[in-house]
Amino acid sequence: MTFQRARTEEQREIRRQAILDAASAMLDEMPVAAVTLNELSRRVGLAKPNVLRYFESREAVLLELLDHFLHEWLTELAGELAAGIDEDLPMAERAAGVAEILSRSLSGRIVLCDLFGAQGSVLEHNVSVEVVTRYKRASLERLTTLTALIQRYLPELGENATLFSLQTMVMAGALSAYSTPPPSLRAAYEAEPDLARFHLELKDYLKPALTATLLGALPRR
Repeated sequence: MTFQRARTEEQREIRRQAILDAASAMLDEMPVAAVTLNELSRRVGLAKPNVLRYFESREAVLLELLDHFLHEWLTELAGELAAGIDEDLPMAERAAGVAEILSRSLSGRIVLCDLFGAQGSVLEHNVSVEVVTRYKRASLERLTTLTALIQRYLPELGENATLFSLQTMVMAGALSAYSTPPPSLRAAYEAEPDLARFHLELKDYLKPALTATLLGALPRR
């Protein structure tokens, strides 16, 4: 950013995107809980009050990133499902395939899962009604997209596809907290290997959880 003050709409959008890019880079280095507005301001080269002109809080920045990452994931997931699921297979085999692809796809997106995990307890706090309403509207669109993808390959789910889609995101967020322990906890696991049973690799535990949930939601025959 070579300009000192954003005077045009284009310049404001450039500065806004620079804030999002800096926050995204921070998430590649640290968990959501470690991202601070002070460090974000330093990295983007703006005083904190100037950052707050574009986003009302740290949480507002992260909510926008969550929606962006979710949109990216759903776009890629559509191709992964199309390439990996034979729609002519029996229902149980399609269900196993969907669970496998979902778990593999999500486990490769740790930042997205970390944001999922922080959404209800952290990110949706310290934001205005306007911001959280806008985010929830976008989330509803993403949920509808994921539901349609699931229903395409498992039409037998019917209305349960929406619940399963929501459960997928919730489980990914919950399990991610156990898959990326902080340094102190890693040291404890190394010192006492028996404690490491609490360290859950995301893909290893997400796949059976999604499989069980999915098979439980499908009609019995």
